[in-house]
Amino acid sequence: MDRVPELISAESIAARVRELAAEIVTARASDPANGFVVLVLLKGAFVFAADLVRALDERGAAPPIDFISVSSYGSASESSGSVTLEAHPRVDLAGKDVLLVDDILDTGRSLEAVTRWLRDQGARRVRACVLLDKPSRRVAEIAADFTGFEVPDRFVVGYGLDYDERYRHLPYVGVLDTP
Repeated sequence: MDRVPELISAESIAARVRELAAEIVTARASDPANGFVVLVLLKGAFVFAADLVRALDERGAAPPIDFISVSSYGSASESSGSVTLEAHPRVDLAGKDVLLVDDILDTGRSLEAVTRWLRDQGARRVRACVLLDKPSRRVAEIAADFTGFEVPDRFVVGYGLDYDERYRHLPYVGVLDTP
């Protein structure tokens, strides 16, 4: 397999994840009595979420973690425009603050759909933390509360992000020119 050109190094990601954890803990300081649940969007956010929750723990936050799965890409490189909820979290989210962790905020459809679903489930507050933000492709009016990096309109893979289930293993974020 050819090497995928690097866009964001593993070292830069590690440093930014630690900074994001500090930002999240600082933002939560005004409401320490009300804990929060980390809800990870699968599959793409699993690597980012693992590093983020360890960094949160280093700062004294050890929230429960659960998972949700949605689909809008399938094996394509473009979103289908339709978001399907494939797996629900097991934890009761009613009355709880949720930190929704996602790999990339692209069109915004997935984040918007999951945020709406969480509110329908009675979540008290939903905040989003994304590793990557690609604002040039946004179609939904939604923004993340915590963002790792803004990226150009290129197809990115690595650090959990894939193309047709490949490249998730890369320790960095790279660019595929023609998936």
